[in-house]
Amino acid sequence: MNSKDNDPRCLIRCFEPAKVAAVRMRLEQDESDIKAVVRIFDVLGNRTRLRILLALASEELCVCDIAHVLNLSISAASHQLRALHDREWLHMRNDGKMVYYRTDPQKIKHLLSVTNAFLEERIA
Repeated sequence: MNSKDNDPRCLIRCFEPAKVAAVRMRLEQDESDIKAVVRIFDVLGNRTRLRILLALASEELCVCDIAHVLNLSISAASHQLRALHDREWLHMRNDGKMVYYRTDPQKIKHLLSVTNAFLEERIA
């Protein structure tokens, strides 16, 4: 670390500049896929959102019932449901004053499949 200006980058000379350049270029080319995978893990890495997806895997539920299932306030449940809906992981249906949510299994399977294929291709 460069203590003079708190630069966290390595200041040791690069031993294999061609390899570093090639890896850097691959990462730059993958940037849009990396952002998409991060967005998916942002959902799956949040315990409450994952529990909501699992709760809705077999049943359509209203916001109040989801809040009861997960022992959340209606506000907290609504916030997480909105985040999942905005990412198109859930379908929403209004019935009067009630709002119901259900998963989109095909969308979720597709996202997981694409993520898995991307990671297997890059890591394997």
